[in-house]
Amino acid sequence: MLRQFFILSCLFLSTVAFAQQHKHDHGHKHDGHEHNQHDGHDHSGHNHDGHSGHDHSGHDHSGHAHSDSGDGHDGHGHEEHKNNFVTDCGTPAQPHHHHGYDPTGTAIHHISDANVYTIMDMVRIPLPAIIYNKTRGLEFFSTGKFGAGHHDNGHYGYKDYVLYQGNIHRITCADFQGSDHYDVQGFDTAMIKAKEGKDIEKRYAIVNGKGYLLEQKTIWDAGLLGGGPSNFIDLSPTKNVVSMILVSLLLFLGFRSAAKAYTTRAGEAPSGIQAYLEPMFQYIRDDVAIPFLGDKHEKFLPLLMTIFFFILGLNLWGQVPFLGSVNVTGSLTVTAIMAIIVFIVTTINGNADYWKHILWPPDTPLFVKIILIPVEIMGMFIKPLTLMLRLAGNISAGHIAILSFVGLIFIFGKAGASLGGSLTGTALAIPLTLFMMAIELIVAFVQAFVFTILTASYLGAATEEHHDHH
Repeated sequence: MLRQFFILSCLFLSTVAFAQQHKHDHGHKHDGHEHNQHDGHDHSGHNHDGHSGHDHSGHDHSGHAHSDSGDGHDGHGHEEHKNNFVTDCGTPAQPHHHHGYDPTGTAIHHISDANVYTIMDMVRIPLPAIIYNKTRGLEFFSTGKFGAGHHDNGHYGYKDYVLYQGNIHRITCADFQGSDHYDVQGFDTAMIKAKEGKDIEKRYAIVNGKGYLLEQKTIWDAGLLGGGPSNFIDLSPTKNVVSMILVSLLLFLGFRSAAKAYTTRAGEAPSGIQAYLEPMFQYIRDDVAIPFLGDKHEKFLPLLMTIFFFILGLNLWGQVPFLGSVNVTGSLTVTAIMAIIVFIVTTINGNADYWKHILWPPDTPLFVKIILIPVEIMGMFIKPLTLMLRLAGNISAGHIAILSFVGLIFIFGKAGASLGGSLTGTALAIPLTLFMMAIELIVAFVQAFVFTILTASYLGAATEEHHDHH
């Protein structure tokens, strides 16, 4: 049983990690900016598809919330510039330096994935970059070449790649002459009206005083989140992937130690990590697997244990702020893969009675079957969807709440301008943050348990024999 558990855990991790490679953070939204008018300036007559040469230096952009870079790198501002200009490739562009605390951007940034591992927003550990470029083929390098700074924006570029908000982007301009090391003065975004009438966010890197259009990595989201195929595919291990590998390694070592203790300390009371793992293992087996699956519980126990301890380990890892504040189980990519695995296992193991109740419910009038059959079929897909959304929503909400409470220090203190406000914000932030972290500790266990027990219930319904109804 233990060997099956480890093998299934490795397969489970590899599947989730592969899907995570194609994840891109779509959470950096810039809502509330009207592009026809900015601070009283009429922009309605501007051409936003090919805007060039327009001087914004005299415009008052004080109404926009911009993140303070705080990097001090050669005087360059590496904050995110929101809609200060719209530019084509190589159009002269001057970075605008704005200072202030952006609570929304900070919260979204900390729960998003990145190609660097950031600890306490001070230590940045570069990760290996594995890029498949459709023109140059596979490329290997370190994200340390970007010199990530505040909000994980890169100070430097490598070839035609730059690091924007922790994610690798590519400069699409054909006339751009990149090198192995060049300065990136900043970034900007702009909303462009597409041909089909919807707004599309365009991202730009400022190099040598010129704005260059950026292309994000290929995202297989069927266009639902604005993604699609591009000229490069990012296969790099991200912060979430590294966290999954570390947590899985810790779980492997922990269970290996507990399994060894059963051999060396046979007949003795559990101690050490064995005393922590055994009660949880027995609880999932006796109160989740056996009640829902009966005699078939041993067949699915490795899957249930993998799901429970995988989610619990990642939830607890994300609770430690100085270990990167990762939000792995708050990522829809990770939870979607876990839900898909549950859906596939449930569907494959569904017996004849299961499919008969879905496709042709017995002892039901015909007119009711006409209504019930589509509902049952939709329910097959809604169940994994709710698994995915419930876990990601609860974990992400907890992280955002904690970051919001910490942000009270900077909001009340006006980013350090008011000492009294900072003290007031600190007095409010400390108890609220501690309370929310205590709640999140409970949620870490609850969400792992809920995902596991629902998986067991779905498998139980799919494998239940007809005579069990009586």
